[in-house]
Formats: sequence, structure tokens, C-alpha cells
Amino acid sequence: MKLPAHHAAIIERAQKGSRLVALGMALNLVLGVIKVGGGVVGNAYALVADGIESFCDIAISVLIWAGFKWAAQPPDANHPYGHGKAEAVSGLFTSVIVLGASGGVAWHAVNEIRDPQRVPHWWTLLILAGVVATKVVFSRRLNEVGRDTDSTALGAEAWHHLSDAITSAAAFVGISIAVLGGAAYAAADGWAALIASAVIAFNGILIFQKALNEVMDIAVPAQMENDVRTLAAGVPGVASLDKCRVRKSGLSYLVDIQIRVPGEMSVRESHGIAHAVKDSLLASRLRVSDVTVHVEPK
Repeated sequence: MKLPAHHAAIIERAQKGSRLVALGMALNLVLGVIKVGGGVVGNAYALVADGIESFCDIAISVLIWAGFKWAAQPPDANHPYGHGKAEAVSGLFTSVIVLGASGGVAWHAVNEIRDPQRVPHWWTLLILAGVVATKVVFSRRLNEVGRDTDSTALGAEAWHHLSDAITSAAAFVGISIAVLGGAAYAAADGWAALIASAVIAFNGILIFQKALNEVMDIAVPAQMENDVRTLAAGVPGVASLDKCRVRKSGLSYLVDIQIRVPGEMSVRESHGIAHAVKDSLLASRLRVSDVTVHVEPK
């Protein structure tokens, strides 16, 4: 059965996002192995901690990927408004994993500060420089697609990769200090890992807040509501508008709007105008997937 155009568009956006997330998983796997291996051989705990974060990001990406797949499912008897909330739910699980990972990195970083091991090798800095450059480029790409699809989960994934770049940069600074200062500054590696854990925790809190807001149906930006009102008010036969409520559901928006039509208009005519309003919003660039129109006499 052919899906309506607005549902087909949701699936297309979800597939685009899931492909990027899968690419990010492969990237994190490769970089994680390089960072952990280089950190162990090069005596750089900050690099090992950075690699651990990359492996955690793989688990997070699996959740986000699954969220995209679930959110792309069309409405059914049990989910008449679709499955869009799955994307926000995956973001909540993601934030819990991120916060747990930050705690683990912080614990080991404190131990490293208390009992610093050998000074890291200078060549570990080359690994970190490559990681930072790669992560920044990929994060920007994810962020662009996230804005284009209005995806909370993809925005969170972009933050993950950017935070990985930030923690790698912190590790670069710490290892540089340890390499230049010698044994007396060996603890700088641990301090860099501790700073990295704080960045990870901050990232986790931001992801949690954004995902929770979406689950709780926080108000959309005023511009979005204004665009909906402008489009609905422009439909022939609509005399004025009253209430307009818009909520985000994954990769699309759900609209509940109240229009006023001339009181002498027949039920059949007012019903046709209500359908015209709904069709106009569904066909618009606003990514609306469902509309409920209430009709009141003017």
C-alpha cells in the first residue's frame, strides 16, 4: 500500500539519519581501537579514556539507529499518531549511558592523578590530532542533516562526535604537558581525562533535557506556530483562527487547530474548509504529519 506523501517523507528523513548514524558507528569503532591501542602502548591514559568513550558512543549510536527505525514506522491501530516519540525515548536512554560513561572515566582519572604512571609517548599526540580533525568534520555533517530533518536524536549524535573531539583536544593538552614537563607532570594526563569526563557529563545532561522536553510535549518555537497559523489563515473560507497547538513527534509535528467560519455556512461547506486546512498543512514544508481541525462559527 502506498503511503501518504507526508509519511513517506518521514521515512525518507529517518533513513537518511540512520545511514549517517551507522557510518558514525563504523568511525567510532575504528577510532576507538586506534585510541585504546595507542594509549596502552604509548602510556597515555587520557587516550585510553578517549577510546572508551568512542566504544560507549557505539552503544549509544545503536540506540539512536534503532530509534530512527522505530520512529519511521507509519501509524497503526495501537499508535494512531505514529511512532515519532521513539526518537526522543532513544535520546533519553542515550543520556543515561553518556552520564554513566562520564562517571567511569572520572573514577579512573582520579586514580591516575593519585598514582601517575609513566610519561606518555610523544607520538600519541599525532593520533589525537587526527581524531580531533576527523570528529569535527563528521560532527558538522551530522549537525547539518540534523537541522535539515529537525531530528533531536541526530542533533544528540552530532554532539557526541563533537564532545569526542573536545575530549581528544583535552587529552592532547594533557599529554603535551606530560611529554614536555617529564615525570613531574605525569599527572597532567589524568587531569586531562578528568576534564574530559566533565565535558561528557555536561553533554549527557543537555541530551537528557532536550529529549525529556520532547517527550513532555514542550511548546515548539513561536516561529513554527506562527507559520502554521499563517498557512491555515490563508485557506479560502477561514474567517479567523482561535487556538493553535503544535507538538513535535520525532521527525514531524502534530497540529491541533481551531478555525472559525461564517455562522450561516452549511456543515458540508465548513467540513470542506476544515479538510482544505488539513491538506494545506500536510502538503507544506513544515513537516506536519497529522492535523486535527476544530470548526467554530464566527
